Amino acid sequence: MKDLLARLQHDLPETLQFLERMVNMDSPSLDKALVDRFVRFVGSQFEAIGGRVEYIPAERFGDHLVVRFDGASAGRVLLLGHTDTVFPAGEAARRPFNIANNRATGRGVFDMKAGIAVMWSALRALGPLPRSVTVLLNSDEEVSSVSSRDLIQKEAAAASAVLVLEPSLPGGVLKTARKGVGRFTVKSIGRSAHAGVDPEHGINAIEEIAHQVLQLQRLSDPNRGTTVTVSVIQGGTRVNVVPAEAAVEVDIRVSTLEEAERVSEILRGLNPHLPGARLEVRGGISRPPMERTADTARLFSLAKAIGAELGLNLQEGSTGGASDGNLTSAMGIPTLDGLGPIGDNAHSPDEFVDVRSLPGRAALVAGLLLSL
Repeated sequence: MKDLLARLQHDLPETLQFLERMVNMDSPSLDKALVDRFVRFVGSQFEAIGGRVEYIPAERFGDHLVVRFDGASAGRVLLLGHTDTVFPAGEAARRPFNIANNRATGRGVFDMKAGIAVMWSALRALGPLPRSVTVLLNSDEEVSSVSSRDLIQKEAAAASAVLVLEPSLPGGVLKTARKGVGRFTVKSIGRSAHAGVDPEHGINAIEEIAHQVLQLQRLSDPNRGTTVTVSVIQGGTRVNVVPAEAAVEVDIRVSTLEEAERVSEILRGLNPHLPGARLEVRGGISRPPMERTADTARLFSLAKAIGAELGLNLQEGSTGGASDGNLTSAMGIPTLDGLGPIGDNAHSPDEFVDVRSLPGRAALVAGLLLSL
């Protein structure tokens, strides 16, 4: 493993060149043309190191990238990541890639273009593989993987393990659990009336939704690992009209599938407070929780042992954010997440990657591919 690490340290300048080119290309989730351009570039780089590249068409979002590397055995490992970022077009030009004090900065550098670079450098350093590897980079992870979910589940079903190259937790901590995510819209329907002439004939939908907001916020339960957040509210048309409609959007985070079902049932069973008001509830759990299973624990133990050979003291943790690892873990496929770079401040202007960590993270991924 030390020789592999030395090779990756030697290759770091080329890895950083690849990373710089990626960061300086915009790839916002909802701009298909820009994401398609980025995906073709990334595909060409994986093809250059021996991968068989396939572009999976998507109508609304960017095309998805699948790269296959054949190995000596029939077993297959899935490396999972995404090409889209949360930043709009033009951000790459406004804040291009830069390295200062061992920190690489630029929009999307941490989440998760450095993770793609780690995949690439690990596979490049290994050469002939002991087992087959599939790289899947979808283009809509930041918007709930709407068009790629079936593809992710199909590729995961053919794999013995899934390694997710999302960023690590602070300090390089791997992710063995993630909360599940739910998105709901609660709409109240009342009756409009003139606010000055006959307000008593109206049913104030904003008043009704206010009752619902207070009830929803009380559903948060730290002991269960559950948070319920009313995050967007809309209602009314004019100041002199009793509002007939109002709505809130609700974010739910849950640690277990059982809790997801419990909270979802409560939301779907909400009742109006005001006489004559009605409620409509739409939505559901968009990503199931990634629970820490025995298989996940075994994967982490293997990673920790490999890390020790590399001089890394790896730890595990959990996060309230979800990834596509939630989907593969819920299928029962052993999944280890957070194998990407060490850095911080994802989705913010201050995100960064510690460039010194990249060879070690790539060596860890390579070691897992050798040992699984």
